[in-house]
Amino acid sequence: MKKEDCFYLGKIVKKYSFKGEVLAKLDTDEPEIYEHLDAIFLDLRNNLVPFFVESSQLHKSELLRIKFEEVDTENDADSILKCDMYLPLEVLPKLEGNQFYFHEVIGFKIEDKNYGLVGIIKSINDSTAQALFEIDNNGKEILIPMNDEFIVEVNRKTKTITVETPDGLIDLYL
Repeated sequence: MKKEDCFYLGKIVKKYSFKGEVLAKLDTDEPEIYEHLDAIFLDLRNNLVPFFVESSQLHKSELLRIKFEEVDTENDADSILKCDMYLPLEVLPKLEGNQFYFHEVIGFKIEDKNYGLVGIIKSINDSTAQALFEIDNNGKEILIPMNDEFIVEVNRKTKTITVETPDGLIDLYL
């Protein structure tokens, strides 16, 4: 399994018990979807290694308490501490309408109702308070906030996102 065929699920943040259980911080708005997984890929020295889940349950709402098969001691748990966790892309529930996963819209065109074709989404910047579409417009970078009020339509067939941005926002970059 390669990273590009997977999505980031979260990170193992601390040990939970002397029996090898760990707590993982999930990168999701709906942690309950991932409460009963059979296996999770852990990033060990840049290799995705499958770990089979013996049991798991939500712990204090945002953490997932996991007991992996063959992780039976504190030392075993130490060896996977701080590991990133991944799942295959096909595990993701399908989104419809104007909802989308960030990885899904890379390469989509952005069209503004007033401006016209803005460019192609080259990445999503989610390190800021508000996630941003990073758009390539003939070599110039344009940033548009991923605001529900701006997104008019997500068309998966034509790979186009139609937005309606405030007057002058796109012109700031050109």
